[in-house]
Amino acid sequence: MAKKEVAELNVEGKLQVLYQLQTTLSAIDEKRALRGELPMEVSDLEDELEGLSTRLEKIQHEVNEFETAIKQKKQDIVKATDLVERYKQQLDQVSNNREYDSLTKEIEFQQLEIELCEKKINEGTLKVEERKRDLETTRALIEERKVDLVEKKEELDEIMQETRDEEDKLREKARELEVKIDERLLTSFKRIRRNARNGLGVVYVQRDACGGCFNKIPPQRQLDIKMHKKIIVCEYCGRILIDPELAGVKTETPVEEKPKRKRVIRKKKDDDEAVEA
Repeated sequence: MAKKEVAELNVEGKLQVLYQLQTTLSAIDEKRALRGELPMEVSDLEDELEGLSTRLEKIQHEVNEFETAIKQKKQDIVKATDLVERYKQQLDQVSNNREYDSLTKEIEFQQLEIELCEKKINEGTLKVEERKRDLETTRALIEERKVDLVEKKEELDEIMQETRDEEDKLREKARELEVKIDERLLTSFKRIRRNARNGLGVVYVQRDACGGCFNKIPPQRQLDIKMHKKIIVCEYCGRILIDPELAGVKTETPVEEKPKRKRVIRKKKDDDEAVEA
């Protein structure tokens, strides 16, 4: 049935259906415009929240690593302290200078080890405090973004609810119209519309110019458009051109005013002669 309808359509019929499809798709675009930037804002907030969650996990992992390192250093200090005490006790039992020097060096080494561990603990503690502050800041930012996301989603859902039924009807109408257009012409129309900045693939002639790019159209080309014998596109922007009547637009024919005749006052020849006499 659909193929039969396509075969029966002449050029004029195709142009009429194309223009109806264009107005339907433009109406859908208007519904989408009502949503504005909201869908993009919702998507951006969701992406940001995902990034913040990843960042939160990373910071928490770093805090855990620092705390584990601090715990290890504290254990190292306990071990080093025990060794120092043991070596000090052994000093009282040494029998020669060589053993004494060796134990003294071990004590100094363990004391340096303790100092190094204490330094690492202090640095780690500062890092933990710093990263915990980052944790709190990130958590607060996540909560703030969650509130923003809920508000944006509610606003978007409200607008979607208002326009969904109308948009569904328009989409159904567009599908019915697309069936009536042959595939090659429909593909060309969609390509033109996709490349057009305002989404207009079919426009009518306005004041001797293209209704899309507003470049002047030669008189002979305008005549061809009115004849509806073939599909004509604008040589500047590539949009399909139709005449206003086919689009259901009434144009006022300018009324030419007749030039007013000037009154010429002619002096009578007799009066001139009388004056000369």
